[in-house]
Amino acid sequence: MRARCRPWAGPSTSDPLTDTRTEPAERTWSADEERALRLWIALARAYSTVARAVSTKVAEYGLTTPQFGILEALHHLGPLPLGELADKLLVTGGNVTYVMDRLEAQGLVERCRSETDRRVVTAHLTEAGRALVAEVFPGHAAYIAELMGTLDAGDQDEARDLLKRLGKGIGG
Repeated sequence: MRARCRPWAGPSTSDPLTDTRTEPAERTWSADEERALRLWIALARAYSTVARAVSTKVAEYGLTTPQFGILEALHHLGPLPLGELADKLLVTGGNVTYVMDRLEAQGLVERCRSETDRRVVTAHLTEAGRALVAEVFPGHAAYIAELMGTLDAGDQDEARDLLKRLGKGIGG
């Protein structure tokens, strides 16, 4: 039988002791499943919090997080084929193309088609892109270190190892 709902009329003024709402569903999962669910929730919340903080910081550079990711990858790894760039950033090729369009319009990157295999397009930083990353990366690295500073060095190493093991165990 479905519960009957009435239209929202603002905050309830009913007494919690006499409220007639039904109880939550009975727990039917195991302790192991509960542990895994709690880990997933903690991981998702931590990622969301860090991603939001990094996104806010990167916006100070006039960039989105995906744009900064491409610039940073090209800065540290050199020119990369767009497919390889997508793999490194864990995004789709379509997403890389869209972000590259925006970065190219800003004069920060350029695309070069391979002379030996016209199917391959390689992303390169322009002088302006190289100058921007060189200017903002030191402060960005310090900001990331500050965010991660909640954990001491040993905890950071252990968290990284555990997360890598989790990812590889799942097949990533």
